Amino acid sequence: MGKLTVRALRAVLVVVLAGTVFVQALMVWALVSGNDPEDGSLPLTPLRVITILGMVSVQVALVCVWRLVTMVRRGTVFSHTAFRYVDGVIGAMVAAALVWFAVTAVNAPGQREDPGVTVIMAGVGVAILGVALIVLVLRMLLAQAVARDVEAAQMQAELDEVI
Repeated sequence: MGKLTVRALRAVLVVVLAGTVFVQALMVWALVSGNDPEDGSLPLTPLRVITILGMVSVQVALVCVWRLVTMVRRGTVFSHTAFRYVDGVIGAMVAAALVWFAVTAVNAPGQREDPGVTVIMAGVGVAILGVALIVLVLRMLLAQAVARDVEAAQMQAELDEVI
């Protein structure tokens, strides 16, 4: 991975992390201050709490991706340490899907006249779970690559002994 690619990805990660922290701060301020009265159209307090939790899942994924990029840059991504961060991304994505399903459930009563919105929102949650499954498959590929890397190192050691 080139330096420009790493810098660009890290810049995006920093901007998204800053954005999520900003949104969390606004949601916490709105919850604590009570300055935004609910008009009854949507249950705002549960949505704010769900948003805060959703931002936490995004932040966990961002930190894990940052660590994986660092490992790629150092050439150590094909190690058992990388699994911790890949598992973190998978867990964060599953948590994000569950948070999205919670948003769908909170929003559903207001969509009785147009249930298609709820169905679309549920479909988005399923899509998020699908992306988590794709990352799980990539984790399996990483496991195969790590196993091959260990095997290659053992063969190289044996070859060095013979020579």
